[in-house]
Amino acid sequence: MPLEIPDALSFFRLSCGRWKSQRSQHHLLHRRAEAGASFIVVEELLKGDPRLAEIAERNNAAAEDIVGGCWVRWSGSMAWDRAGESHEDQTMFGLIPSDDTGRSGLLLRDRGYAEKAPVAGQFRMDAENGLILTTDYEMMSSLERFWFAGTNLRLRTSTVQGLSNNASFCMETRQLDAPEQPPAPSRTGERALAPFGW
Repeated sequence: MPLEIPDALSFFRLSCGRWKSQRSQHHLLHRRAEAGASFIVVEELLKGDPRLAEIAERNNAAAEDIVGGCWVRWSGSMAWDRAGESHEDQTMFGLIPSDDTGRSGLLLRDRGYAEKAPVAGQFRMDAENGLILTTDYEMMSSLERFWFAGTNLRLRTSTVQGLSNNASFCMETRQLDAPEQPPAPSRTGERALAPFGW
């Protein structure tokens, strides 16, 4: 039975914490699946946080319209990684609801899934309290759905169409033991964001 989650901001708050993720990614062009794992940390950004104001400015939006957001950091690996290759990065999000329910609206990112430029996507919650994120880029589009099977178990599906056509499924388990943190990623690298976080 799905959890009762009134709005997207509550969904983000429920997502705060430390998660271990098991991922199966299906590369449609190669007709092959690749396994992966990652460690994810999600921290809430409260309304008025200067980092949210920065996201608003970079997306040409009004900072006062952002009701809250989160900061996500992750470190992971995939089965096809070359020696020494790793997937570490971070991103920030800000929510701008489009109505009084707070169940749909704009999701502002400090940078995109496959681009370093800031990007605005759409969010909406469905009848089963899943959170659906859609983002359109110049050369590709992504669709993700997150939902909770329990307070400490979050599931995610995603599809990417365009330059890279793939679909993935993730099972994310909240970590309640001793705090461990992923290494702080560098912001100077030119590689694309790895799709382990939001």
